[in-house]
Amino acid sequence: MSLALSDVKRLAILTQLELSDEQASSTLSKLNGIFALVEQMKAVDTTGVEPLAQPITAYDADFALRLRDDIANEPNRREDYQKPAPATQDGLYLVPKVIE
Repeated sequence: MSLALSDVKRLAILTQLELSDEQASSTLSKLNGIFALVEQMKAVDTTGVEPLAQPITAYDADFALRLRDDIANEPNRREDYQKPAPATQDGLYLVPKVIE
């Protein structure tokens, strides 16, 4: 996939950016470079490659052990926090409607 100069100018209008012709040409070459890189990455055969939770684990397997478990360690105090609220329902705060 590659863009044309007209595409860049249209995108500039949609994003409300003012680009000179020189800036549009520079942006065009940068965007086409990014698209070319994406095409190269899509061409790589990744069959059998397991996804990683952290990219660094591909180089340092012990890194994953340094991450803490994602568990809640604070008590649930929802009811305490909702006691002073003027109105609640089903664990949610009720507020006046401001947008019609």
